[in-house]
Amino acid sequence: MPATDPLAPLLELADIAPALTAARERVDQALRHRALRRQGGPVAAEISLRAAVASAALEGNRYDVEAVRAGTVTDPVVQGALRVAEALPGLVDLWPRAPRQVLAKMHVLAARGAVPDNELGRLVETPGLAERLDGLAGLVAGNDQTSPLLLAAVVHAELLTLRPFAGPAGVVARAAARLTLIGRGLDARGLIAVESGHLEREPEYVGASGAYATGTPDGVRSWLRHYAAAVESGADDMVAVADAVLAAPSPR
Repeated sequence: MPATDPLAPLLELADIAPALTAARERVDQALRHRALRRQGGPVAAEISLRAAVASAALEGNRYDVEAVRAGTVTDPVVQGALRVAEALPGLVDLWPRAPRQVLAKMHVLAARGAVPDNELGRLVETPGLAERLDGLAGLVAGNDQTSPLLLAAVVHAELLTLRPFAGPAGVVARAAARLTLIGRGLDARGLIAVESGHLEREPEYVGASGAYATGTPDGVRSWLRHYAAAVESGADDMVAVADAVLAAPSPR
């Protein structure tokens, strides 16, 4: 008997299935950009930088992308987001096998210099946290039934709700969602800066994540609609970066 999708009921919420389908189609279209055939590396590097800067900004640590690119920003949260972004390719295979281990590793990278060393990679003491985190790990590990977008959205929102680590736990949440999209093949090269989409809609991001935390169907629906819109914005951002790479003069 085939396994069932544990998150399938969420697709019955009004407008969610079409919103996720539209986001998937926008991603697929963006990933056909001709710049990716020969210049995918520069596009990926730029997207990784923008995503890290956006993720830090969503934690309240806002800096101009050009300042970060120039290496003049020493803010520990920004530096942590950059470390996490650099480490993601090496964590893709481990994520579905040992999600809690990966989360702890990402927190060590994200929070170094922002929280005391003895808190790095350690869960905060919140009643029921370990059990709910186990449930989330169970959704990630070995789950090939849930669509990548839906799973990434739930991973992201659960970690924002739980905030299982001290300091910049949101950086970890956003990175875990990105890992899900990469590992499940929707965005295998990590080219969709969903973080930028969240930042473009920051009031909605904050409101929708808070609505999700209520656990009501309307709250979950609000988050999933936001996530789909942020993915579409991230795909559009990738296209803009790819266009700029194509337009740049070739080095002589």
